[in-house]
Amino acid sequence: MQAIILAAGMGKRLKELTQNATKCMVEVQNKTMIERALESLEKLSLDRIILVVGYEAKKLEEYVLELRDRLSLKTPIEFINNTIYDKTNNIYSLYLAKDEMLKDDTLLLESDIVFEDALLKKLVDDPYPSLALVAKYENWMDGTVVELDAESQITKFISKKEFDFTKIDQYYKTVNIYKFSREFSQKSYIPFLEAYCQALGHNEYYEQVLKVITLLDQCELRALKLDDEKWYEIDDVQDLDIAESIFAEGEERLERISSRYGGYWRYEHMTDFCYLVNPYYPCKKLKDELKANFDRLLTAYPSGMAVNSLVAAKTFALKKDQVVVGNGAAELIKALMEEISGKIGVTYPTFEEYPNRLPKERIEAFHVTTEDFTYTVDDLMTHFEGRDIQNLLVINPDNPSGNYINKKDMERLLSWCEEKSIRLIIDESFLDFAETGMAYGEDSLLNQKDLTAYPSMILVKSISKSYGVPGLRLGILAGCDAELIKKLKKSVAIWNINSFGEYYLQIAEKYQKDYEKSLTQIQQSRSMIYEGLKMIRGIRPFASQANYLLCEVEGSAKELCIALLEKYNILIKDCTKKCNREGKSYVRIAVLNETDNQKLLTALEEIRGKY
Repeated sequence: MQAIILAAGMGKRLKELTQNATKCMVEVQNKTMIERALESLEKLSLDRIILVVGYEAKKLEEYVLELRDRLSLKTPIEFINNTIYDKTNNIYSLYLAKDEMLKDDTLLLESDIVFEDALLKKLVDDPYPSLALVAKYENWMDGTVVELDAESQITKFISKKEFDFTKIDQYYKTVNIYKFSREFSQKSYIPFLEAYCQALGHNEYYEQVLKVITLLDQCELRALKLDDEKWYEIDDVQDLDIAESIFAEGEERLERISSRYGGYWRYEHMTDFCYLVNPYYPCKKLKDELKANFDRLLTAYPSGMAVNSLVAAKTFALKKDQVVVGNGAAELIKALMEEISGKIGVTYPTFEEYPNRLPKERIEAFHVTTEDFTYTVDDLMTHFEGRDIQNLLVINPDNPSGNYINKKDMERLLSWCEEKSIRLIIDESFLDFAETGMAYGEDSLLNQKDLTAYPSMILVKSISKSYGVPGLRLGILAGCDAELIKKLKKSVAIWNINSFGEYYLQIAEKYQKDYEKSLTQIQQSRSMIYEGLKMIRGIRPFASQANYLLCEVEGSAKELCIALLEKYNILIKDCTKKCNREGKSYVRIAVLNETDNQKLLTALEEIRGKY
């Protein structure tokens, strides 16, 4: 068996990275793509490797020969030069290698694919003679797409004109790595390749020939589906950035992925237990309504702040001059922290988006000392009594501990703050997940009566987290301090939320029963994963009223996070630094649906074992 690598292209979309070098000479994790490919192919004991070069041909040939010597590669390497690479597409590069394909079974690779060794091994070890590697289609993918039958026969190559986003569940993306038997090349591929090039020229893609072959009654090419083998196609700098995180290892991989703060749809096999979102909402009917209005919303400007304040006020039964709508709660937190004056009391550990917006000298810290990070209103009043603070922050339930204060006690704290002329800032982003804190329920202070009763109180609520729509970026801030509310509205852009967010607020009330049902499901899932975690050796979960659980772990939390990501593609959050307890380690685990929760529990049991 031999390998042919197509490496003639210019890689223009990588811009300055390919100004003086070929695309396959770009590094991913400190190793060029061509080096990775040659190392993987060397392990297969092939008869030879043929590179079709073009752009910067001499430079690439010299580099490959230097690699051969440096890596002590034994597989012979040959070159074919596509001198008109800038006037042709990859069909011509493969056409130049057609005579070589007639001599042996061939692995065909494009040079801009980064992949792990297991991928090629899977292809070579499969007994079927001619195969196209394919992966389940994901929304971020670009390039050749196919449909398969039950026997993994390729039934259709989908052109860009034929592509239908309503059918993406049926699609597979070709990985651009193939295995062609010598017989398949002789009887099918090369004859069709020659005919295609003679009829339509050289400015096409070699997959077009495969498309024609699949129309035959007896097509010898089948698909081989990948499972969780790692691969990525590098077309531009964003692809390169993502590939760097996929192919990083250990602590670096954890850091690279965690520091992205989202966008995890590009990591198709990863389960995110780090970021906090309601997995049971929105319901299908609400999503269908958004989809039905997609075209209109996409092409229309949203309303300004005045209208959106009215929409939010309607949704939460407030007055429009009491509420500010934000591009996520994060926008409102930033604006609020910039507007308030004086020192602020903060309980640690906590959601640090608030204190991170202020200099340290303006923060009066209360470090919780209980073993399970619980604290009460009395603890807060005792600690902050007599201290020079003008504001007090309470995240309820708190993050990451899940500590919860009921409404009766919150009212005591509000009265105490009123007496001390302290502004109480309450973040209720996770309140709906509490067993007594459902939306508009008895424990929420986000209502007309309580805002009026406590005029210095400020309430913040992230809609992203509890309502399961983080992609819409929605949050609200409410209070009766008219002057502060006006200033906050002026500090954000007039179009700070998009049309989809505005429309969501407009229709949210219709789905209130579905939302409350989702909260009950969360509570059940939280109980299930809490009991499951208690059974895992070396993991101690703390009771929580939020959609996450803080856990004390034996040994290194970072090593546990790395093991889950490396072996199981599961992301959890290391909270050791946040909790700041000498000699102890902590992680925070989001509550997801029961299937995902069980996936995590199974992984943890395999890593740690049961008690």
